[in-house]
Amino acid sequence: MYGRAGREAAEKAKGEPMILPEHQKQVAAYCRVSTDHSDQANSLESQMRFFRQYIDGKPDWNLYRVFADEGITGTSTKKRHAFHQMIEDAMQGKFQLILTKEISRFARNTLDSIYYTRELKKYGVAVCFLNDNINTMDPDAELRLTIMSSIAQEESRRTSERVKWGQKRRMEQGIVFGRDMLGYDVRNGKMFVNEKGAEIVRFIFSQLIHEGKGAHSIARELEAREIETPTGKRKWSDSVILRILRNEKYCGDLIQKKTITPDYLSHAKKYNHGEEAFVILRDHHEPIIDRTTFEQAKEILEGRSARQKNHNKYSSRHCFSGKIKCGRCGANYVARFKLRKDHSRYGSWCCSEAKANGRPDQNNSKGCFAMSIRDDDAFHLMALTLQHLAIDTKRCVTALFTVVSAILEQKSKISESQRERNIKKKERLLELYLNEEITEDEFRTARRKFEKNLPTCGNASEAFATQERLKQLRSTAEAIAFGGLCDETFYREILDHMVVTDREHISLFLKNLPLEMHYAILNE
Repeated sequence: MYGRAGREAAEKAKGEPMILPEHQKQVAAYCRVSTDHSDQANSLESQMRFFRQYIDGKPDWNLYRVFADEGITGTSTKKRHAFHQMIEDAMQGKFQLILTKEISRFARNTLDSIYYTRELKKYGVAVCFLNDNINTMDPDAELRLTIMSSIAQEESRRTSERVKWGQKRRMEQGIVFGRDMLGYDVRNGKMFVNEKGAEIVRFIFSQLIHEGKGAHSIARELEAREIETPTGKRKWSDSVILRILRNEKYCGDLIQKKTITPDYLSHAKKYNHGEEAFVILRDHHEPIIDRTTFEQAKEILEGRSARQKNHNKYSSRHCFSGKIKCGRCGANYVARFKLRKDHSRYGSWCCSEAKANGRPDQNNSKGCFAMSIRDDDAFHLMALTLQHLAIDTKRCVTALFTVVSAILEQKSKISESQRERNIKKKERLLELYLNEEITEDEFRTARRKFEKNLPTCGNASEAFATQERLKQLRSTAEAIAFGGLCDETFYREILDHMVVTDREHISLFLKNLPLEMHYAILNE
C-alpha cells in the first residue's frame, strides 16, 4: 500500500517503477480487536480505513502497511503475529513511525508497553498513541505511558474479574461452557444426546462391567470394529477410554470449572485442584447411562487402581520401564522390538514423542530428534556404573553376607532345637505305648506325625547344605555387584533414571547416591 501522493505518481508512471520523494516518512499503523465476531470484524475494518485516510492526509507521510490482529487478547503479545511482524520490520528500518489509536490497542500489559517502545526507540522508531496524545520520542513520554498502561492493565484485570463472575453465575444457572463430546452435542449452552455417539459410550461401559475388560482391551476392540474416535481418528488411546468411564456427564451430572485461568495476563489454563470452587449440578441433563452403572464402573476402576498401587508397579515390567528420559524433549522412552538382518529380534528403547510424531521438519513442528538405545547397551552402561562406583563394593558384599550367614545359622539352630524336641517326644511316645497307655493305632499315627517334622538329614549334612547355599548366593551377589552379571531386579532397585540426549551424552543417576555417570556410545 502507498500514500495518496505515491498512488498518483504510480498512475502517472503507468506501470513504471515508482520513486518516492526523499522527504516522505514511512509510517505503519497497528490495530487490534479482541474477538472475531462480526461486529468486531467491522470495527477492525473501520480502524484500518481510518489509518489509511489519516496517513493519506499527510503529504510527507507514506503508508508502509496497516498491521492488524483479530480475535487476539491484548494482555499478552505472545500470539499476536502481526504485532511481532511489525516489530521485526521496524528493527529492519522499513519505517520510522507507528500509529495506534490508544495504549490498550497496543498492549494492556505495562511491562510489554515499556519494553517494546524502548526497543523501537533504540532503532529510531516512534510510537504515536493518537487518543492518548503520546509520542514516545517526547521527553516525558515514558512516564505518561507508564501511567496510562497501568490504568489499561488494571481495566483488563477488572474486565477479567467481571467476565469470570458472569460465567460462574451462568454456570450455576445450568449453562454449559464446553464443546461437543462423544454422545452429546452442545448447542446454546445446553446438552443434547447424540445417539450415534451414545451407543459407543454404552458399549464402552458394557465392555468394562459385563466383559471385565480394561481400557487397553476396550480401545483395541473399538479399533477392530473400525469405530472412530470423537476427533475422527482410527486409533483409540487408553487415556481416552478412562476419561469416558470417569466422566460424570454420562450419568446426567455436570461439573464445571475443572480448569481455571488464574493469571489474566498470560491467560494460561490449568487444572483446578481446589483453588476455586467447582460448580456441580446433579441430574442436569438427559443421561446416557444410569447412575447405578456409572457407580459400578467407578468402583471397578478404583478397585483396579488400588490393587495396582498395592502391587509393586514394576514387578511385571522391564527394569528400565519409566526410567529412561529423553534429554531433548523430556519425554519418557518406551520399549520396542527391532529385527536384525538374520530376522532375530532384539529390544530397544526410543523417545515416545519421536515414536508418535517422528522427526520435526518444516511441515512437522512436533516430534523429536532423540536417538534410540538398545537394551543390551543400557544393561552394559549399568554394569559399567557398578564397576566404577566410588565405594568398596567387596566390603559391602562381605558385610551383607555376614548378616545373611547369621540369619541362616540362627535358622539352623532353631531347626536343630526343634529336631531334638521331636526326638524326645518320640521317645516319650514309645514309653506310653510300651506301658499300654495308648493303643497301637494311636502310637502309629503320632509317630508318623513326628517323623514328618523330624529333619531327614543329620547336623553335618544340613550344615554342609547351608554353606553351599551361602557360597552360591555370595558368588551371584558379587557377580551382580561388580557388573559381571545382569540382574533386572537389582538394576530396577538401584537405578533412579537414565537421560539419553545423543550417542555422546548419556547420563545415569542411582537412587540415594549423589552420583552422576556420563557415557558415550561409540559407533562400531
